[in-house]
Amino acid sequence: MIFTFFLLAMLDGPSPASTSLTAPEIVDRMVQADNDRHAALGGYTGMRRYHFENKKSGKQAEVTARMVCDGAGVKTFEVIEESGSGFVRNHILHKMIEAEKEASEKGERQQTRILPQNYEFTLVGTEVLNGRSNYVLELDPKTKNKFLIRGRIWVDAEEFAIARVEGQPAKNPSFWIRSVHVVQQYGRNGQFWLPARNQSQAQAKIFGATEVLIEYSDYVTSVRQARVQRAAGEE
Repeated sequence: MIFTFFLLAMLDGPSPASTSLTAPEIVDRMVQADNDRHAALGGYTGMRRYHFENKKSGKQAEVTARMVCDGAGVKTFEVIEESGSGFVRNHILHKMIEAEKEASEKGERQQTRILPQNYEFTLVGTEVLNGRSNYVLELDPKTKNKFLIRGRIWVDAEEFAIARVEGQPAKNPSFWIRSVHVVQQYGRNGQFWLPARNQSQAQAKIFGATEVLIEYSDYVTSVRQARVQRAAGEE
């Protein structure tokens, strides 16, 4: 009886996505779905918690900030709370926030998006992630850019949204860093998929292992008014 319940549970659970689609077909659907969601997203707000830890030096720091992203993708940040090493907060965490703010103002999203013009894609299989079926693709950057990732992406098989990115920068960001490993996870918020957690681990030549964790929460999204009106007119 126990075996029967176990078997039924396995049969009733999610199964990996079908591999009948090719890598170009998956990427085409992924890009189209992302474009549609981006066109519908009128902006959003959320909370960020940045945590830095270097065990060798014993330094830790945290910064909590409220982020507002407008319909054009421009981001602003308001620091709500911070603690720990002042040097780390001022020279690392605040610099990270400022760099993201400046990148959004310059409209650099297109240059760093996971698109065919930036990457080669290879389908390596399927996997169940957080209870949902995903396609797993290898990413091979076409240029050595520190903002591009060499690794893998997990693409949700139902909504063709990127659910996870894992790998290392295509170009080492600093002479003093031996390696960096990044895991970016996304979560579904209504019709949109937004960052949920980012964990970066760097091996530095002098300071050893350093970890930076960013946790995202309390999203509030808005849909572009023109899209809402068009949908109402179609009813």
